[in-house]
Amino acid sequence: MSNTNEYKGGENFDLKQMLIRGRELSFYERLDLFDQFINNLKSNGEFNHLRCISSAADREVTLIDPSTGKEKKMLMFGSNNYLGLANHPYVKARVKEIINKYGVGLGGPPLLNGYTSLHRELETRLADLKGVEDACIFSSGYGANVGVVTALMNSSDSVLYDAYSHASFCDGIKMSGAHSYSFAHNNLAQLQKRLGIVSNDSSTQKFIGVEGVYSMDGDIAPLRELIEVSKTSGSLLIVDDAHGTGMLGKSGHGTAEHLGVEGEIDVTVGTFSKTFATTGGFAASSKSIINYLRFFARSYMFSASLAPTTVATVLAGMDVMEREPELIQNLRDNVQYAAFAFKSKNFDVNPESAIIPLKVPEWMNIRKAAHRFYELGIFMNSIEYPAVPISQQRFRVSLMATHRKEDINKLVDIIEEVWSDPSVKNEFSYENVIAA
Repeated sequence: MSNTNEYKGGENFDLKQMLIRGRELSFYERLDLFDQFINNLKSNGEFNHLRCISSAADREVTLIDPSTGKEKKMLMFGSNNYLGLANHPYVKARVKEIINKYGVGLGGPPLLNGYTSLHRELETRLADLKGVEDACIFSSGYGANVGVVTALMNSSDSVLYDAYSHASFCDGIKMSGAHSYSFAHNNLAQLQKRLGIVSNDSSTQKFIGVEGVYSMDGDIAPLRELIEVSKTSGSLLIVDDAHGTGMLGKSGHGTAEHLGVEGEIDVTVGTFSKTFATTGGFAASSKSIINYLRFFARSYMFSASLAPTTVATVLAGMDVMEREPELIQNLRDNVQYAAFAFKSKNFDVNPESAIIPLKVPEWMNIRKAAHRFYELGIFMNSIEYPAVPISQQRFRVSLMATHRKEDINKLVDIIEEVWSDPSVKNEFSYENVIAA
């Protein structure tokens, strides 16, 4: 039996190594090993997760320092609150009004326990937002993806999906039992090749799954071409527009509006946890598909209706998008300004959205660099191996409409400082990590 004390807290020990080691251990030994792993990260100042925020989410937030218990101001570049709606005065005022009328919840799922006129209003407006007939609301974006996939697909169907698809879509595929084929990211030629090997049996329905905006790279799916491929192959196109909704398009309607194909997507899935800065998700499609989902999407059937306060938050956010279109323009301007600022410091960035990935050099210890950003007052997300390949480790910058030019200037200056800081260099080789 392996000894959990073999772990000495080396820098090359990561989650993948822990999972591999864990296969040899009993349940409680795995827990002990993971405790050692987490405690070592904390003692080295490299635990950059579950950061405790003691203020409203905005361009600047207040954190509780885990080592001192004191408050620390930080510029927020790690939030999907793209339009700054999380702390918008109109949104907060509207939620206060709604809670007095509807209370805090309904106490059960919509099929049995009902839902309010507020919920129906949101469904109608979401359908209008996506240019389709109807929509239904889920308790989370994860639940929306899983519900749509498991309800619409079965073991006789085939789904072709982008290799960068979200875990929720992939989990739904596993649950559905559908025949699945991944294709290289945004690679239409490989998609068509994969379609060629799928059975032409008329009893088999084909689906194509992509995202509007991909969260790790911030790049956009070629929806116009995908629509053509789906039509000629008799496939249904499912687009997860979690990040595109509210971020892209002249009116913030999403990736389809941005690319001029609004209303041409068979099924659009989305979430309220990005631009709308709350919880919940949705699916928008034809009335026939939405009616079917209400009775066959288990994550819809067996989840409680969203709280009226959550629904009010999204509705108020949609009001703000319509009444303050300058927010969407501000976001675009900030993306352009950030691109210029990064390029002026010789960073190779070409953002297609408000998400800017910064690949870290192979000599950099991403955990040490993340802690350095924390010390310098920048809240940013680090994406490390094994979540991505070693050569693709990155920091992910998320811009908001409420960021100021001086915020962006400070961000870029600090990134340049960290990139030249000798204290964030690796003390081991990646070859050793790969071989382990």
